[in-house]
Amino acid sequence: MRFRLTPPGAPIFFVSLILAVAAVATLYTHVPLAGHYVGTHRFWVMAAAYAALLAGVLFEGL
Repeated sequence: MRFRLTPPGAPIFFVSLILAVAAVATLYTHVPLAGHYVGTHRFWVMAAAYAALLAGVLFEGL
């Protein structure tokens, strides 16, 4: 079985980028908007960023 991989669309890429930047930003600074949640669950926010990017690559049209 071969997977047909496609580049992710711009919306999925930007959602993934925003989640990853928010997770990394909480390491170095205080983020006022949702900073407490992202700082507390930093690993899961980064995992969600990569999962969104993976879904964009695996499923065509995302």
